[in-house]
This record gives sequence, C-alpha cells and structure tokens, in this order.
Amino acid sequence: MTQTPNSSAPPENTPAQGAPTMPSVPPQSPDNTSHAPTSATPAAPTTPPAEPRRTAFAEGFDQLRTAATTEPGRLRIIGAFLALLVVAFGSIAAWQMTERAAAADDVLNRSQPLTSDAADIYRSLADANTAAASGYLAGLQEKPAMREGYERDIRTAAAKLVTAAANSESGSTSAKTIAELSRLLPEYKGLVETARANNRQGYPVGGAYLRAANEMMQQRMLPAAQKLHQTENERLRDDYADAKSFPWAAAGLGVLALAALVWAQRRNYRRTNRVLNHGLVTATAAATVVLLWLTVGQVVARAGLNDSYDHGVRSLNVLHEARIASLTARSDENLTLVRRGADTKTLADDTVVDAYEWGYDKEIDDLAKALTRAADLADDSAGKKPVQDANGFMKIWKDRHDLARDDNDSGNYQAARDRVIGAAKEPTSVCFDNVDKALATALTHEQNEFRQAAGDGRDSLTGLPTGAAVLAVLGAAGAVLGVGRRLSEYR
Repeated sequence: MTQTPNSSAPPENTPAQGAPTMPSVPPQSPDNTSHAPTSATPAAPTTPPAEPRRTAFAEGFDQLRTAATTEPGRLRIIGAFLALLVVAFGSIAAWQMTERAAAADDVLNRSQPLTSDAADIYRSLADANTAAASGYLAGLQEKPAMREGYERDIRTAAAKLVTAAANSESGSTSAKTIAELSRLLPEYKGLVETARANNRQGYPVGGAYLRAANEMMQQRMLPAAQKLHQTENERLRDDYADAKSFPWAAAGLGVLALAALVWAQRRNYRRTNRVLNHGLVTATAAATVVLLWLTVGQVVARAGLNDSYDHGVRSLNVLHEARIASLTARSDENLTLVRRGADTKTLADDTVVDAYEWGYDKEIDDLAKALTRAADLADDSAGKKPVQDANGFMKIWKDRHDLARDDNDSGNYQAARDRVIGAAKEPTSVCFDNVDKALATALTHEQNEFRQAAGDGRDSLTGLPTGAAVLAVLGAAGAVLGVGRRLSEYR
C-alpha cells in the first residue's frame, strides 16, 4: 500500500527548523572558471628620478674649466687674478700702515703726554708735601713765595688730574686711580690747613695734623700717583710696539703680486715675442713703488721711534725719578725737624734711627744713582750739562745737611732750623731749589728731543696709506688693460 507523503513535512533538502543556514554558493561553470568582471587597472609607467640641481659654484667651476681650455679664457682668468692680487696688496698695505701711523701719532700726542702728566701729578703732590712741611717749619716766618708754591702745586695736581680723567677710558685702572686721587686731594689739603692754623697759634697738635697729612701723602696718594704713571707707561710701550711692528702681511702680498706680474709678462713674451706689455709694466711699477715705500717708510719710522724712546722716553723716566727722589728727600729733611725724633725706624740689625733722617739718606742715594744714569743717557752737551749741574748742587746739599744734622744732634735746634729753611747764609733750601731747576731744564731738553724724533718717525708714514691705495688701483687697472690688449687680438 502506497503511503502519501504528508504535505506538512519539510522538503528533503530543507534544513530543519533551528538549524544554521548555509550561505548560498553561486553556480560555477563546468570548467570552474568565474565569469565575473575583473576590477584591476594597468600599472602607470615608472618615471626616472630627477637629477639633483647643481650649485652655482659647480656651474661656475665648469665654466671656468671650459674657459681655461682656450687662450682668451686663460687670459681673462689671469687678468682677474692679477687685478685681485694687486688690489688686495694695496688694501692690506693701506690698512696696516694706517694702524701704524695712528699708533705713532698716539705715541707723540697721547701716550707720552699722558705719561708726562702722570709724572707731573706725582711731582706736584710731592712738591706740595715738601712745601707744606717747609711752611710749617717756618711758622710765622713763612714767606709768601713759599705759600704760593704750595698753592701752585695743589692747583697743578688738580688740573693734571682733570686732564688725565678726560683722556682715560671709563672703568679702566687709570680712571679708578684718578678718581681716588681726586677724592684724597681735598682731604689732604684740609689736614695741612688745620696743621698750619694750629701751628700759627702755637698749639703742638699742629704737628700731629701735619704728620697725618704726610702719612696720607706718602702711603696713599704718592703710591696711587706712581701706579698711574706705571699704567700710562705700559700704554706708551704698547703704542710703541704697535707703531714699530713691521707689516709682514702687506709685504708678503706685495712680493707675491710682483712675482705673479713678472710671471704674466714672461708668459706673454714667450707666446708673442713681445718684450713689453705696457699695462703689465705699469702694474709692476705701481706694486714695486708701494712695496719699496712701505718698507723704507716703516724702517725710517722705526728708527725715529727707537731714537725717541732711547734718547727721549728713557731719559725722561730717569729724570722724573731723580726729581721725585729730590722732592722726597727735601720733605724728609723738613719733617726731621718738625717731628724732632718722634718717629723712629728699626733697622735689620735692631738699630733704632730717626725715620725721616733715614728716609733722607735713602732718597739722596737714589737721587745720586738716578743722576748718574741720566748723564749716561744724555746724548749731547745740552742734555748732559743740567744733569751735571744738578749733581754738583746735590753734593753741596749733602754737605750742608750734614752741618744741620750735627747742630740738631747737639741740641742746637734753632741753628739746624736756620740751615734748612733759609735763615742761615747758605740754607739747604737753596740747594734743593737749584737741583730742582736743573732737573726741570734737563726734562725740557729731553722732552724736545723726544718730540723731534717721534715726530720724524710719524712723518715718515704720512701719505703712505693713501698712496698705497691709489697705486694699487692704478696697478690693477694696468693689469686689466694689459690683458685686455692681448684679448683684443682674438676678436
């Protein structure tokens, strides 16, 4: 009996309810090849990488190398090189000689005058201290000329300090020293005036004020003035070194320029059989003149500056030392009588001596040594005579001082005082004045010799920087025109 399938039963290939549904698979062709369209696009053609850009230097070098393969190109290169070399030579020569001319001018008009001003500050301060001690010692018998000398020294020192301050660099060692001296000068003057007022009224305390003023001068003001003089001397030596140094860079370029010009003319002769090229000859002549002018001018300037230092600056320094020793000796001589043995000094052998008497002996010995050196440095009779005169006056001074010392040691204070301040027939004050005047004459002579020699040295460089620049331009133009004449033959 045949059974009829139940229409409600699920088909044979239908999954049962709740079973996972399988994804449908598209029908395949018999050869298992898909007929769906392909979405891939053909690849773009490959572009070769761009060549790196060449630098301007590389381009210029290639052009230069290409030009060097032809004679006109070589001539252009040679002309440019010669012109550049001659211009460089002239520029360096003008620059270096400008520096040396400026340094020589500083030696003459700035460094040495400032050094002399510093020495004058020291001398004025020392002289004022000496005059103050002499005036105190004279008391009521102080002469107007003695007082005027003290005032003049104070004014001179103040004026020189103002000048030095105006010419010093702000914040420099010299500027600080000048400021310190400017501050101490009124204090010193106040102490001297107090001592003088008390002395005129007969108060012994005046001696204490004078001692305080002297200590300020000896321990603070004079060392500062000496430091200022040393600083300015160092600046003077630096300016001398700058002015006298030979311009090796300019000379070396000059020799190189001449060698290149000679080579170019020889090359021109070998290629054309022409002996002279007017442009190159002009360039060679200009370079030769500059090189010779530079060498001779520097040698002459160096000789003049050396002479100004050997027979001017060195003599001036020694004479300043002599004058300062003389002033200090005179101050110690006066203070020996003012202090009357109140200040002592213990020597190395434990001997106790009067401090100011010992100081006088030391300064007189320094004076004698300085005068001997000054006489050796003097190169003519006009320079030797005042030094010899000062030496003679110094010997008389020593003899008269010994007499005053004997009187003081024997208790005859009044006689000793008369021998020192002028009441006696031949006081030591006259000897000191004669020594100071002779040294002033010698200083004036040596100052004039310095200015003459230094001026000659500076003048030998006059016009050299400008002349070197002008001749260099002329030489460069000659080189360019000379080479241009040869280039015209290829056109």
